[in-house]
Amino acid sequence: MKQSKRMKGLLEKSRQRLTYELADAAAGVKECATAKFNETIELAFLLGVDPRHAEQMVRGSVTLPHGTGKSVRVIVFCKQEAQREAAKEAGAETIGAEDLVEKIQGGWTDFDVAVATPDMMGQVGKLGKILGPRGLMPSPKAGTVTPNVGPAIKEIRRGKIDFRIDKNANIHVPVGKASFTKEQIAENAAVVIEAVLRARPASFKGTYLKTCAISSTMGPGFRLDPAALAAQFRAN
Repeated sequence: MKQSKRMKGLLEKSRQRLTYELADAAAGVKECATAKFNETIELAFLLGVDPRHAEQMVRGSVTLPHGTGKSVRVIVFCKQEAQREAAKEAGAETIGAEDLVEKIQGGWTDFDVAVATPDMMGQVGKLGKILGPRGLMPSPKAGTVTPNVGPAIKEIRRGKIDFRIDKNANIHVPVGKASFTKEQIAENAAVVIEAVLRARPASFKGTYLKTCAISSTMGPGFRLDPAALAAQFRAN
């Protein structure tokens, strides 16, 4: 595929070094985010674990200090009136029980995060084949299965995000927008990197973090030094 002059210039900029320190990479990715829309900034990890083994599954959640830069649409599965009121007050887009399960079974998935109370999981479990592949299934580990729906929604809207390894041992996590300052991008990214490193399975032996890069939607990737990141966040 023929590359545009713009992309050639961006690639040359990103390849000036083999790897970058996080602050320099954040500055570079912001400088290269020149599209006519507010590009998403994303971290991409390749891990050494084998996700086919349950004990090597990597997942978790983290709250970004500067948020994600986007409005998060949260739905809630709950039955009790008090929980419904709390969900509404916290800013949930859609609230329901069996009726919401049926709506999703009919093909509706116009939301970003789903929260469910424990007593609804028997019904919500039926949606595994729909929500699971999209990363939308409520999970106790991610804090999205809870009787305290109000605080959970507020935390999500403040910038809480979930991460989970895919079948190829990759993790992709948004860490902000091109409109953020380079400092905000770096601070959000640092929180995510530390969370992914802390999620290393206790039984895993070998090289855990193989590659890590930060990029914008339309820009090139800036590679970070995995060994330097591991040393930095182990020391913190």
